[in-house]
Amino acid sequence: MTPGSNIPLSTARVTVDVAAPVRLDVSGLLLTADGKVRSDEDFIFYNQPAGPGVAYASGGGAKPDAITVDTAAVPPDIEKIVVTASPDAAGQTFQGIEPTATIRDADAGAVLATFTPPQLGAETALVVVEIYRRGGAWKARAVGQGYADGLAGIATDFGVTVEEPAAAPAAPPQQPAAPPTPPAQAPVTPPAPAMQTPVTPPAPPVPPAPAPGAGKVNLDKGRVSLQKNQTVSLVKGGRPLLSQVRMGLGWEPAFRGRDIDLDASVIAYGAQRNPIDSCYFGKLTILNGAIRHSGDNLTGEGGGDDEVITVDLGRLPQEVTGLVFTVNSFSGQKFTEVAKAYCRLVDAATGEELVRFDLTHAEPQTGVMMAKLIRQFSGEWDMTAMGDFVKARTVRNMVEPGARAL
Repeated sequence: MTPGSNIPLSTARVTVDVAAPVRLDVSGLLLTADGKVRSDEDFIFYNQPAGPGVAYASGGGAKPDAITVDTAAVPPDIEKIVVTASPDAAGQTFQGIEPTATIRDADAGAVLATFTPPQLGAETALVVVEIYRRGGAWKARAVGQGYADGLAGIATDFGVTVEEPAAAPAAPPQQPAAPPTPPAQAPVTPPAPAMQTPVTPPAPPVPPAPAPGAGKVNLDKGRVSLQKNQTVSLVKGGRPLLSQVRMGLGWEPAFRGRDIDLDASVIAYGAQRNPIDSCYFGKLTILNGAIRHSGDNLTGEGGGDDEVITVDLGRLPQEVTGLVFTVNSFSGQKFTEVAKAYCRLVDAATGEELVRFDLTHAEPQTGVMMAKLIRQFSGEWDMTAMGDFVKARTVRNMVEPGARAL
């Protein structure tokens, strides 16, 4: 499976386990139509291993932890069960770790699907897959949404109360002149339990600030300047951005060189990374006008964006789950002859620049994938800066590399 893809469930009882080279903590949350738990009892994990229709099983370190869902026993007001995973070691991220979720028939053991979330970095917790109800039937969807604040961040997002542990009182100053207290009379203070209530996971340490090019931010603090591989969630004030946006792409000839003709394009993909359509100078409108191209710029001269692609996020068909924005040199000039290449996302209604990515290095290739937009399972879009160079002079040659990059 790929992010956003789904399969119908052919059995009423399924088990989801999540395997990785390191020990993972796996949990499940029962969510209502508003995307929240009804109470903390809907958070199923190692310290609360059973809920209505959902059960947790520890692998004991020898095999992966797993969540089993009996869809016939799930309460009618529960619309989905999300399965999460986080590294067991405190502070560890998914950088260099490729977790794989396996969905099985809980009774027969047959594998129904597998999913490995792509391109993980500073995330310390993931919503891996979800089991959800649609039109009276049950399905499974690959998600792969990361969080930088651990399992507690996921739990809080879905309405679970996460209590901070009380600070231990400071030890009294030592009195060297006083005789030592006999051990038999010394008060014994039992260690504080790891969790104060049976439904609250241990609070993680405060995560470090994301390294450059890693982690995810949103638009709440205004314009975001991305570095390569960094992601911004197109959410502002808790609301996803679903209006028209403009992706402006620009460039200049390097070192006062000759005019350079580059072509900006966008490729739309489905949940299986299947190409749906491409918008470029030869096809200025696709998807019933939801994506429009400004037309070809033959020189790259002048200030401002050289080519603009307008995307109406709210009008994109549901089958479109990914967009990859590319720039190609049809005439064969290499990107080492280009200076100041960038892309920027602008709110079409206000003209406000929301996100900017400046390409800081070049390679002697004829194509570059500048950025991608991915529709999340919750409906909002994420934008990731790419800056990946490929040997491709036309958008047609970018379709396969773009699919691999999603």
